[in-house]
This record gives sequence, C-alpha cells and structure tokens, in this order.
Amino acid sequence: MLRMTAVAAALVFAAASALAQSWPTRPITLVVPFAAGGTSDVIARLVAEGLRAQLGQPVLVENLGGAGGMLGASRVAKSPPDGYQIVLGNVGTHAQNQSLYKRPLYNVVTDFEPVALVTDQSLVLVVRKDFPASNLREFTAYAKANQAKLQYGSAGAGSSNHLACALLNSALGIDVTHVPYRSGAQAMQDMLAGRLDYQCPSAPTAIPQMEAGTVKALAIMSRNRSASMPTLPSAHEQGLTDFDIPTWYALFLPAGTPASIVREVNRATVATLAMPSVQQRLKEIGSDLVSPERMTPDHLATFVAAEVEKWARVIKASGISLE
Repeated sequence: MLRMTAVAAALVFAAASALAQSWPTRPITLVVPFAAGGTSDVIARLVAEGLRAQLGQPVLVENLGGAGGMLGASRVAKSPPDGYQIVLGNVGTHAQNQSLYKRPLYNVVTDFEPVALVTDQSLVLVVRKDFPASNLREFTAYAKANQAKLQYGSAGAGSSNHLACALLNSALGIDVTHVPYRSGAQAMQDMLAGRLDYQCPSAPTAIPQMEAGTVKALAIMSRNRSASMPTLPSAHEQGLTDFDIPTWYALFLPAGTPASIVREVNRATVATLAMPSVQQRLKEIGSDLVSPERMTPDHLATFVAAEVEKWARVIKASGISLE
C-alpha cells in the first residue's frame, strides 16, 4: 500500500513538473473581480499586455464582478492549478472581505498562491463640485447637519471604496445612505450628474475628474499624503488622527499551482513593472510604484496575512458586517 502511495505521489509530481516545463501553451485569463471601466480594469489591461509580451501567449482580461469582488476571485481559487487562471486581487478581495463578510467564499491564505504585489494606491474623499465644503472639517460639519439627506456611492457593497467611506462615516459619527454600483466608474458618473454627494474612489478614478474640475477632492484617505497628489492634505493632518485606509493590487494563482509557474508569472510581472512605459502610465493614473523587494511571492504571502489581521481588528471595531 505504501509503495502504491509513493508511486502515485511520484506520478503526480512528474505530471506537475511536465506541466510547468511546457507552460504556457495556450491563452491565459487574467480575471478582474470587478466590472469594466474601474481602476482594477485599467491596471489589469496594462499588466496583461506586459505578460503577453513576456510569456508569448495571449493574456485575456475577463471582468467578473459581484459580492465585493469575491465572485471573480472565487472562480480563480476553484480553477485548476495549471497557471491559466490568474486574478488581480486588491485589499478588498484579499484582506478586508475575510472579516467584512460573515461567510467569505474563500480563504485568502490557503486558497491562493501569491505571485506579486503590483502597485500601491491612495483612496480619496471626493464630493460633487457644488458640495458646500472645501476641506474635511467643513465636510464633517455639513454632513453631521445633513446626514439624513446625503448619499454616497461605491463600486459595490464590500468593495474597498465602500469600506473606506463606511469607516470614514463611522469615524466622523455620521449615518449616510450607501448607493452601490457595479463599478467605481458608474458611481463617479452619477456623482457628476449630481445624484450622489460623495464617494471614496481610488486615485486613478479620482484624478481625471479632479484635474477637470468636475469634483472637489477634500482629503487623502490615509495618514500620509500621496506621491501622485502631493498638494492634497491627508485625513490625518486635517484632524482625523491616524485614519489610514490605503489600497493595493496584487496577482494570485490558485493554491497548488506548481512553484515553477508561480516563479515564471512573478518574473514576467516584475519585468513588466520595470518597463519605463508601464511605470509612467501607473504614475499618470495615480498608482505608486512598488520596490523590487516587495514584489516576491514570499513577501506577498507575509503581507496578505498581516493585512487580513490588520483589517480584522479595524472592521470588528467599526461594527460593519455584510451577509
């Protein structure tokens, strides 16, 4: 019996090794667990083009939103561990949802193979251009006096920008109606039309509207200012002490993917992010570059575990919970 088990294990190992050596032989799918048009979509398409050039196979971007990004991420977690399904996760899909949802669809530590941290980003408190506030203090005073008639939007219940605004509301002591959308871009369009009062989008969604003067930006949703928006004060320096809600994006494969494939996707990702054209585009959309030592699978594994623990404390203290 032991001999048969050993033989079976050897065959599995041999099959995995053969797969890894020949990979990739067909198109790869990069799943974006949110609707098209948002920040995740922009970053994914930029990364996909670089991976295509590095790996020599088409990398198809597929948008699969729902449940705060869990539907798309879950699809990848449950796919065969052969390297042909990758997910672009973020702080919402791979940290916050483990505590935010009562029954998350996967375990981010055991159901995925970490590949590489792609970028850091800031979230921004933006309001409609005619909102009667020009800074966080004025926003707080107005929101407290008018909270019953205000509305804020997000890319969907459980998304990172939903949680950012929900935690901001909690910190300010206000109760405002949340309006979820399929994407951050859709939420922004409704705010431009005057149907929403504020939201907490990522920098790539906020910056074009800030530059066009179609919204007012009041604060960076973190302790420190952002390199991509150095003149915009942080929430911390405007009196919301130690308020810190940054976001990030990273690539993950299904658990059990051969280590050689993980290394190859990591190599291709690092090479993509080292390209001057890619770095310039990331800066243009408000993404902060990641140092090489933070791009390893080992670093991402440690980082994600720490993020899960950090957000568990934050979410528990806030009392926010979703089914």
